[in-house]
Amino acid sequence: MSAQDRDLDDVIAGVGPRLRRLRTERGTTLTALAETTGISLSTLSRLESGDRKPSLELLLPIARAHQIPLDELVSEPPVEDPRVKGTPVRREHVTFQPLTRRPGGMQAYKLVVDPGRREPNPRVHEGYEWLYVLSGTLRLVLGEHDILMKPGEAAEFDTRVPHWFGAVDDRPVEILSLFGPQGERMHVRAKPT
Repeated sequence: MSAQDRDLDDVIAGVGPRLRRLRTERGTTLTALAETTGISLSTLSRLESGDRKPSLELLLPIARAHQIPLDELVSEPPVEDPRVKGTPVRREHVTFQPLTRRPGGMQAYKLVVDPGRREPNPRVHEGYEWLYVLSGTLRLVLGEHDILMKPGEAAEFDTRVPHWFGAVDDRPVEILSLFGPQGERMHVRAKPT
């Protein structure tokens, strides 16, 4: 069997589940669809289960009944653009670039800390944070600790502990941040060998 034949078989195999999903999403019964299209109830049922191969004569009336183009019945919907297009926010010499789309739960950010952020002003808030330094040298003040972090180093902490971070010299610092607003912690599942 050629690759083209396998592709065609995959397309045909996907039609039945798409027909069923479309019908149920629209709250239409098989009986109502049979009345609208003039296709028998048993034929529609066999199309959805994959026991009957779809044909143009069967798919055209179904597409018309659902008021959609025929190609939506025979092809998967396009994959959503995976890029995250969050708007950067700037606060107190730090630019926050969101790297996640969904609200709530763990959030990821790329932070750029300006060299002008040098005077510690520790704060507390709910949550748990994980920082990874991408470039530059970061000064992290965490409770009684005053730590310098270089590229490739990471820290994690409860944000109810007074904390602050800033630049050490005249270069900006780039950081990757994972933040759990409800105190969620990052779970590392991979273990070194």
